[in-house]
Amino acid sequence: MQYNHDMTEREDRTGYSLNRGIALAARLAESGRYIFTIEDARRAAEEVGLPQSSVAVTLGRLADAKWIRRLKRGLYAGTGRLPGGVDVHPFAVATALVQPSAVSQWSALSHHGLTTQVPWVVTVTSPKQVMTPSMRKSADDDGKSQRRHLWVVGELNIDFVKVRQDRFFGVEDVWVDQESRVPIMDPERTTLDLFANPRAFGGLDTGLATLNEHGEQIDLQRLVEYALRFGSKAVSARLGWCLEKLGLREPGLERLRAHVGPGLQVLDPTRVARGRRDARWCVLDNITPRP
Repeated sequence: MQYNHDMTEREDRTGYSLNRGIALAARLAESGRYIFTIEDARRAAEEVGLPQSSVAVTLGRLADAKWIRRLKRGLYAGTGRLPGGVDVHPFAVATALVQPSAVSQWSALSHHGLTTQVPWVVTVTSPKQVMTPSMRKSADDDGKSQRRHLWVVGELNIDFVKVRQDRFFGVEDVWVDQESRVPIMDPERTTLDLFANPRAFGGLDTGLATLNEHGEQIDLQRLVEYALRFGSKAVSARLGWCLEKLGLREPGLERLRAHVGPGLQVLDPTRVARGRRDARWCVLDNITPRP
């Protein structure tokens, strides 16, 4: 394996070798391990003549020199600077941090072509309670908290959303490039979030617009099944009302209607709870303008 003049052999008292370190990371990349653990690195160390005792410090120095990226303790990603390496897709980095998890919300909407907006963060849903580095820092600072605890890896901002285990479904493994296959919420589960958590999308208008503009791309029967599986009267009421409002007469509409009530649900929780009562869907319609 050939290296350029920036890779001249250097040794110090720890036994660290720049050439061997780069060879180690390159070997991992060549074997398809673009994201790897320290255990992966230890298994590959013997192949490039790197002592086991030097693996941890070698990875740390490679990360400092930006040959690799440290994602969290014991987890690393290669870069395009490595021989045979690539810059790992942001979705692959984000979902590697916490497992199980899946790309969701605005990021999944964009991936499926259901929005023209380009998210500035990667949103990931997981049934696990995620402790981001900024949360740990807040705990160390006498409980002072930030408004939004993103997980930052280099220039990548990742927002983790927690969901109940029984609501973590509708996930498919998708190839996002030639090297990375990642879990992503499918189009119907992604659409369901528009009605399950309207606040995350600026209100229910986003759900209405998505159904109106991309209804042909969405399997409405599956969407209704997902809503029933989600098990929320409010979600069933919002989705059913919107489908009927747009004239999308899905055969499962009556199944949704049977699942709503008896209480009155606010149609759009981001708006003032004032409007007409819709007895059919047991909602307070605070969207439709009054005559």
